[in-house]
Amino acid sequence: MNSLPIGIFDSGMGGLTVMRALTHRLPRERFLYLGDMARLPYGTKSADTVRRYALQASQALTARGVKLLVIACNTASVSLDALQQALAPLPVIGVIEPGARAALEAAPQGPIAVIATEGTVKGGAYVRAIHGLSTAPVVQQACPLFVPMAEEGLTDGAIASAVAHRYLDPLMATMPRPRALVLGCTHFPVLQSVIAEAAGEGVTLVDSAATTAEAVARLLAERNLESAGSAQPHRFLVTDAPDRFARVGEIFLGETIDPGSVEQIDLQSLEPPAARVLQGG
Repeated sequence: MNSLPIGIFDSGMGGLTVMRALTHRLPRERFLYLGDMARLPYGTKSADTVRRYALQASQALTARGVKLLVIACNTASVSLDALQQALAPLPVIGVIEPGARAALEAAPQGPIAVIATEGTVKGGAYVRAIHGLSTAPVVQQACPLFVPMAEEGLTDGAIASAVAHRYLDPLMATMPRPRALVLGCTHFPVLQSVIAEAAGEGVTLVDSAATTAEAVARLLAERNLESAGSAQPHRFLVTDAPDRFARVGEIFLGETIDPGSVEQIDLQSLEPPAARVLQGG
């Protein structure tokens, strides 16, 4: 088990920001990343659809052999309990609880603001996670345009700044003013500069990637699953646009992605026929 890779799943490229933190924290580990490029964004889809997609992707990763699974997608993390039950005894970690803990470390009494996709905001996962630990007040704002902007590399300049102010100005005008701002989507860290500028001084931006990496490191140690070897090449699976993933993914991962390491797969073809009939496929 120790030599198996860590699986990472996201609806697209955003989860590469989590993989970036994981590779820095766990340099001996190798990773198998799956980006569901054909069906992004997840943030505008129903909870049932997101659960179905997340289970398909997770099963594709477990079929390849992984020792731990990271759901590096805030929207899909709403389905974390269901995935943990379906994939047991495989350890499965999401990004929401680590993000909630990091937000409370930054602003123990709040107020805490959360920006995320429509699905994450409607699901209220961050509110539940924060209120499960504290009574700090929480406000939310859906920022759906941030995802396609990040995917297109539109991360700075006048357009990015205008969109950031459009979303954040009303949020930052709430009283009392938020002291911490959770980047509740793995796409959002690449927009951190324009988000910070729009949020203004005195607001701590919280990216759950680093705290998720720490949670993974602790779990590997607790279960004696740490790799004892040297770092191995990472692999990437995508459901569409492998060339674009390799090219644009560099923005999120912070390093070049070898196109030869990216493989396109069809998730629906991996499902049992009965499951496809039940889903209308």
